[in-house]
Amino acid sequence: MCHRYRLVISCPDQLGIVAGVSSFITGHGGSITEASQHSDLETGRFFMRYEIRADSLGMTADSMRDAFLPIAQEFDMHWALTDTRQRRRMVLMVSRESHCLVDLLYRWTAGELDCDIAAVISNHDDLRSLVEWHAIPFHHVPVEAQDKAPAFAEIEGLVEAAQADCVVLARYMQILPPAICQRYAGRVINIHHSFLPSFAGAKPYHQAHERGVKLIGATCHYVTEELDAGPIIEQGVHRVSHCHTPSDLVRFGRDVEKAVLARGVRWHLEDRVLMHGNKTVVFA
Repeated sequence: MCHRYRLVISCPDQLGIVAGVSSFITGHGGSITEASQHSDLETGRFFMRYEIRADSLGMTADSMRDAFLPIAQEFDMHWALTDTRQRRRMVLMVSRESHCLVDLLYRWTAGELDCDIAAVISNHDDLRSLVEWHAIPFHHVPVEAQDKAPAFAEIEGLVEAAQADCVVLARYMQILPPAICQRYAGRVINIHHSFLPSFAGAKPYHQAHERGVKLIGATCHYVTEELDAGPIIEQGVHRVSHCHTPSDLVRFGRDVEKAVLARGVRWHLEDRVLMHGNKTVVFA
């Protein structure tokens, strides 16, 4: 894979942003391999993502950050520069449903997800052999219904020890406490088996069946303190009819869930998702 730097920017919209950034890059001999921009007319914010061939610049990522700082200050930018040689570290969390975990592990071994999976954490021991077959550390952390605090303290310690850049809830059927949501804001990704904001909470497919919907879906979103209400990254749907049972909806939904989660995780790892309040700009 070509060594690249990714420059991601959010700032007040104004004249000269694209020219200033592009001139900076080309002025240092940089070759832009991908460029995306979006201007939000309602909020007056501007969003940008550039990929730059690292070898064309002849400087380290740290040197580029130092050199770019005056432009960032001039346009009041919230920005980040990442180096693709520094692989992200990801922790997966799962309960008993295996379809999302299996799909992510397959895509990871196939090279579709550019990251290191540092650990898998589960409140059940069912999937240990699958995870350890992939030579990934597996941590069984039971969650007691009457007192969940010790389990989540242990989980927080495991995530910290793994030096995780992001955490993926691959059908982890527990609600994370506010402290973890706050500490890892913008870095915890969940798959909800519903087309949010419809049918939040438990058993959404059964809720959908009772409502007689003609479309079911899944939503990949960032986790916040408010249940199933974080910024949405990606969604997908599947058509159903009156003849389908709740079990059919669950079966159809699994295919949607794993595809939607995989896309959302990949876009996050590739710095394609920019948060803006409770919304996202996704340069996919």
